[in-house]
Amino acid sequence: MLAAVERLLPVDIAVCAAAVADWRVATPANAKMKKDGKGPPTLSLVENPDILTHIGNAGARRPRLVVGFAAETENLIPNARAKLKKKHCDWVLANDVSPATGTFGGDANTVHLVTADAVEDWPTLTKTEVAARLAERVGQHLGRAPAPR
Repeated sequence: MLAAVERLLPVDIAVCAAAVADWRVATPANAKMKKDGKGPPTLSLVENPDILTHIGNAGARRPRLVVGFAAETENLIPNARAKLKKKHCDWVLANDVSPATGTFGGDANTVHLVTADAVEDWPTLTKTEVAARLAERVGQHLGRAPAPR
């Protein structure tokens, strides 16, 4: 995935909605791993490349606007601020995904747009409405009027 993203740079805007996967198996098996009566196999994991961090640090090829997402179960805003800084994003959309919110498997989200100097609390919206609102904010940021509804 990182190679595909790298081929596309430079772009004006990068919205990295979620990590494909943080981890992968270090040594994939060539065949089915059958039960052997000794219990489950031990799997060694290695970290996948962090595409958002790569984009945020792309130098002259860095997009004008880099947007990431922070799906969190605790310390929502502090964790989003840390991600903003660590990954060199311009914005992070922070989303509480703890079980009580019903976010996973549901259509409602309550997100917060976190920037270096502000937090914009959005109302509970459908995922489609979050996407539309984000597109509007990107347009405003880039100096373009929002599309008529």
